[in-house]
Amino acid sequence: MLDIKMIRENPDAVRENIKKKFQEEKLPLVDKVLALDNENRAAITEASELRAQRNTLSKQVGMLMGQAKKDPSKLEEAEAVKAQVKANAERLAQLEQDEARLEAEIHKLMLVIPNIIDPSVPIGPDDSCNVEVERFGEPATPGFPIPYHTEIMERFDGIDMDAAGRVSGNGFYYLLGDIARLHEAVLAYARDFMIDKGFTFCIPPFMIHGNVVEGVMSQTDMDSMMYKIEGEDLYLIGTSEHSMIGKFIDQILPEASLPQTLTSYSPCFRKEKGAHGIEERGVYRIHQFEKQEMIVVCKPEESMDWYEKMWRYSVELFRSMEIPVRQLECCSGDLADLKVKSCDIEAWSPRQGKYFEVCSCSNLGDAQARRLKIRVKGEDGKNYLPHTLNNTVVAPPRMLIAFLENNLQEDGSVHIPEVLRRYMGGKERLVPKC
Repeated sequence: MLDIKMIRENPDAVRENIKKKFQEEKLPLVDKVLALDNENRAAITEASELRAQRNTLSKQVGMLMGQAKKDPSKLEEAEAVKAQVKANAERLAQLEQDEARLEAEIHKLMLVIPNIIDPSVPIGPDDSCNVEVERFGEPATPGFPIPYHTEIMERFDGIDMDAAGRVSGNGFYYLLGDIARLHEAVLAYARDFMIDKGFTFCIPPFMIHGNVVEGVMSQTDMDSMMYKIEGEDLYLIGTSEHSMIGKFIDQILPEASLPQTLTSYSPCFRKEKGAHGIEERGVYRIHQFEKQEMIVVCKPEESMDWYEKMWRYSVELFRSMEIPVRQLECCSGDLADLKVKSCDIEAWSPRQGKYFEVCSCSNLGDAQARRLKIRVKGEDGKNYLPHTLNNTVVAPPRMLIAFLENNLQEDGSVHIPEVLRRYMGGKERLVPKC
């Protein structure tokens, strides 16, 4: 969410940013916010003047009432001032109601106006305009056919989607045996990987209040992603970033405590609305999965350095598991409204002969901090808004697709990279059961 001062002082820049994000339907919101803001500031000014008059008039009434004891003619004047005090009080009450209404309307509109994107973000209407920046590892296609990922898992008796469908419906799964163990091994390795990078491990709440949801994500994302608990002000998290950033709501952090670097484990729950193609079935897009996340709360001047570090951590992690990846810079139209800059890390799929998303790294500037009222007390004693960032460390089971395809051997076994073996009981490979 933008600072209202930004819209007051640079409305053309805000409009230009909306155009860069190909959201022309939002252009009228700028003028609406400015009009409401002018009305609100006028109400605030008038209310302040009435409050200042209140003490003066009250003293005047008291003085006139005292004089009326000796001079009855003063009583009429005192009653007139009393009437003015009453009229002012009624007007002040109305102005205070107007302020609350106007501030709520402004806030609602401000939640919809997109954040100012970084100048380095490529301009384009949708993800077809995302830009490949760099590749890491040589993508290879083996000389034998690679089955669909669920077929690979089934050879190890590692997945049962039919039973999950009977129990929970479409978009759920049972993982079993070595595949379930591999799933947990990847999460454990990712946890330790981030701890070794200096991040503090955390297991957060898996449900959050509505005001936290509003603080961490756009309304569009909220409606399309979040599951609400019926009859309660609680939502199931779509990613642990939501509760991790929410941890700092309404807090004033000492500057010496920055940066806050946390890595969190959680299950994630998503509606995943819309139709998806064959390559997004199986365990690619599901309603429930587990994830290791990283978040950073830092000084504004340090956020781009952290952005660079964070996506490179993802590359390092996947390359240590012998999976080729690339970095893809997200264009303006593909950025969620709160994001300043974002990139995806995509893993190579030998089966498809192309890359697919496994991590998403985002710099949100001060947007989440402003919404959640997260502040930092600087050395000069003044408060300022920190920047927040998040990135996927690893999100199995989607990551298992890349892992199984890239480590599948011609005999049907799966190679276990060195870094995972201690989490797999020393196993160097998985042997299929059928």
